[in-house]
Amino acid sequence: MKLSARNQIPARVTAINSGEAIANVVLDAGGVRLVASITVEAVRDLGLVEGSPVTAVIKDTVMAQVEIQAGPHRFVSLLSREAADELALEPGMLAVAAVKATNVAVEIPASAPAANRQSARPA
Repeated sequence: MKLSARNQIPARVTAINSGEAIANVVLDAGGVRLVASITVEAVRDLGLVEGSPVTAVIKDTVMAQVEIQAGPHRFVSLLSREAADELALEPGMLAVAAVKATNVAVEIPASAPAANRQSARPA
């Protein structure tokens, strides 16, 4: 199976502590202890037992992608998860985007007249 996640760490299961619905799967990733909380059903479906080789896939929760719709335009920004939480951002709420001129990319659409596209190219 191919994954787009970049944080993939080879590990081995060292213990499985199951509750009613959730299991804490303890992993050894080259001497580093990781604990994954997954459903008991997932443990069964994956056939996990002590000693099973696995790949820990770590989801990025450090960054938040914020999209702002401004009329027909959409602005997308990456900010820290902490900042997004402090602002209590929720879908549909009113927000203001401050655009810094040094961080704006300009593109000439393919539908622009040929003369405009030609004059926009660097010399």
